Amino acid sequence: SALQLPQPCGRQGDGHVTHLNINRCHMIFGLFSNMAGRSQQLATSCHATKPGMLNVHLVPHTHDDVGWLKTVDQYYYGDRNDIQHAGVQYILDSVVDQLLKNQDRRFIYVEMAFFYRWWKSQSSSVQQTVKQLVNEGRLEFVNGGWCMSDEAATHYSAVIDQMTIGLRFLNETFGAFGRPRVTWHIDPFGHAREHASMFAQMGFDGFFFGRLDYQDRARRMRNKEQELLWRASDSLTPPMADLFTGILPNGYNPPEGFCWDQLCSDPPIRDDPDLEDYNVDDVVGCFLVIANSQSTVYKTNHIIMTMGSDFQYENANLWYKNLDKLIHYVNARQANGNKVNVLYSTPSCYLQELHRANLTWPLKTDDFFPYADDAHDFWTGYFTSRPALKRYERISNSNLQTCNQLEVFGEKAMAVAQHHDAVSGTEKQHVANDYARKLANGWQHCRVLQASQLNAHAAFLSLVFLSVIQFSVNVYNPLARPVTWPVRLPVNGTAYSVSDASGKAVDCQFLQVTFDPETGLISIELPNDVLLKRPRYNASAGNNVESRQPSGAYIFRPNSSTPFIISRTAKTEIIKTSVVQEVRQWFAPWVSQVVRLYADSRALELEWTVGPVPIDDSLGKEVITRLDTSIKTSEYFYTDSNGREVLQRKKDFWPTWNLKQSEPIAGNYYPINSRAYIKDDVDQLTVVTDRSQGGGSIQNGSLEIMLHHRLLHYDFRGVGEPLNEISGIFPDGLVVRGRLLLTLDPLPTAADMHRPLAEGMVLQPLLTFTAGDLKPNTQLEFSGLLAALPPAVHLLTLSQWDEDSVLLRLEHQYQSSESKVSSQAVTVNLQKLFSTLEVLGVAELNLSANQWKDEMKRFDWTPEKGTGHQCCVS
Repeated sequence: SALQLPQPCGRQGDGHVTHLNINRCHMIFGLFSNMAGRSQQLATSCHATKPGMLNVHLVPHTHDDVGWLKTVDQYYYGDRNDIQHAGVQYILDSVVDQLLKNQDRRFIYVEMAFFYRWWKSQSSSVQQTVKQLVNEGRLEFVNGGWCMSDEAATHYSAVIDQMTIGLRFLNETFGAFGRPRVTWHIDPFGHAREHASMFAQMGFDGFFFGRLDYQDRARRMRNKEQELLWRASDSLTPPMADLFTGILPNGYNPPEGFCWDQLCSDPPIRDDPDLEDYNVDDVVGCFLVIANSQSTVYKTNHIIMTMGSDFQYENANLWYKNLDKLIHYVNARQANGNKVNVLYSTPSCYLQELHRANLTWPLKTDDFFPYADDAHDFWTGYFTSRPALKRYERISNSNLQTCNQLEVFGEKAMAVAQHHDAVSGTEKQHVANDYARKLANGWQHCRVLQASQLNAHAAFLSLVFLSVIQFSVNVYNPLARPVTWPVRLPVNGTAYSVSDASGKAVDCQFLQVTFDPETGLISIELPNDVLLKRPRYNASAGNNVESRQPSGAYIFRPNSSTPFIISRTAKTEIIKTSVVQEVRQWFAPWVSQVVRLYADSRALELEWTVGPVPIDDSLGKEVITRLDTSIKTSEYFYTDSNGREVLQRKKDFWPTWNLKQSEPIAGNYYPINSRAYIKDDVDQLTVVTDRSQGGGSIQNGSLEIMLHHRLLHYDFRGVGEPLNEISGIFPDGLVVRGRLLLTLDPLPTAADMHRPLAEGMVLQPLLTFTAGDLKPNTQLEFSGLLAALPPAVHLLTLSQWDEDSVLLRLEHQYQSSESKVSSQAVTVNLQKLFSTLEVLGVAELNLSANQWKDEMKRFDWTPEKGTGHQCCVS
């Protein structure tokens, strides 16, 4: 059973997603229904539209954050309404009740983290009623993941996992009728190209979002380009990663004056003509003006309006009673020649009408970062906000991927953490604490499995062996290839001998550290004159003439374009051994770094420690690391998209319009999920990160990354508190530590270096410990593979699907043309891959494992000629 892996980056969904059935001779066809049922449902459940008229699709919806101002649990139960009035369980109760009262009504729902919890608490009769609503298309699921993931700070592997959990629940509960056709990312703060690529490979027909840069929106409105075809990969053959994309007209809110929720203050429709405050004519007239105005900035005679917002429909009767009246009274005007037709609709029904229009659409090949909603309001601070939580999420992902079978609690904690107000760092402090607690609980469940499988008492962070004379270290490598990994352990002895599994001595060093307060600053000699600096920006307090906007959890706005040098001197210490060379530098009591070079390693490690950031001068601070080189970059630099493909960036430039730059620093920051680099015709300097961060190239030959920021002002985006992290452990301010890996390589071989480096940073070896002597029959070495996978192939997923089946995802991790050797197609023989699994059958699925690959049917779209811009690796 040989599996052909197609062209580079053509991983998930085209040869890379397979379903292995072990110990049985049958395949699990029963889990998956074909798409015919869903297509037939659309044909019968969508309300008829009227040709020759402007058809206004009203989409009732609620946007339910899986944690933001309140925790996930508080939002579900309606607790702590003193913070925000919101109770998701009551929303779902009320919506189902109101849908049953009028067959014309529609509703869409997104977040399976909430719906799954609500579903489990319902009686069988209610569940049957809901299934009927879904089968009839009156209740439609969109997106379908556990949450609406952030698009800047998430790693693609974690996004795939959280989408798989939610979509599997829908598949097993509702079958084909419950399978979403549209992804709905109405709230994330910028949009990543890799997300669009993943969604296309999951089988979605369309992608709708609400937030768009204010300059981009103005241009698209003028040119009627708010609906487009997004070509989301330069490596996959079109239309494999093509995704129709629609930009919603009001973010995700209703038109002004038409919000009829209990949280709103707009007047209801008063339709008794005998009353003095009768307002039907005014409401209808205002609506027609809005609808006709909106139609001038879209391409077809169909427009969409989102009728709902954050945590709305807790009393759904308020919404539906007024929407019923609106539809009735507007359509009644047709008898008098009015050409507007209003109907209840869903994103899938709206998308179906756009597809039927059979038009050509503008093509986009770059992404939607950075996002700004005004001239001085760039949402680039959250790329780095809450750096400790961002690192904890990344470590948790690595830890959970090492489990042979991810238990439910471990999976769902990681899924929740992908939410656009979780790993993004834009939540309240007590909510961030709750996310961390949920991740810790997931670790606990996984530790039991790891300890039993690895025959060890997993000590993890507690390191209880410090007082033990003899102990064993178990190193589990989750990658499907050999890695060289330095193991550093804190011990309290004075000398240790170390041996491997065969008893052979291992080269190691015991370092006793002493500090000399008199040592001064030294220069670090690196190839190509790389100079390391650790400056900072002072955060704007919003008190200047240009704008009142301060820096905050979302917004990055320094008060100067020139960073401040923290210290022009540093205390240093140099340590050289046969294993590692270290330069330790202290720039200030709250900023230090260790520069390491391990023997036989081509990557330089920078371990940075920042905090507590001082605020006694009443100024917030945003700490960066900057690499200044002699590389001739011509203002170009490169950042990854969710850890996968790499996009080309240019200072003060946007490929799709003439940018008017108003923030020279923040406006040139982009999300860096796993790596960024600068290059010329000869050399490439790559920085691999251990978490999601923000950065850019402000000067030619320079690359800077924001490590940490502590801010004293709220940035007016809803959180209501400054990003000033303290805790019982760090009462004076958060202390954060992290690592960067630097490589300087000849241009032709740079990808062959940074791809495996970044892969190894995401999936790090897991260490567990056993005190004392090992049992006599202990197996000292084990590999689940018969041989390592080829360098171009990454084992993305290996998890238990059910009792007899394993879900396997293999990905080709190189972009087209970035490596002469590794960008080529690769063949993998599954029969000769595993040492303990017998492969009895293979069935190929889409990326999210909720459809058979050969049954995945998507709409075809035609791009306009002459559109699209070069954005990617060259």
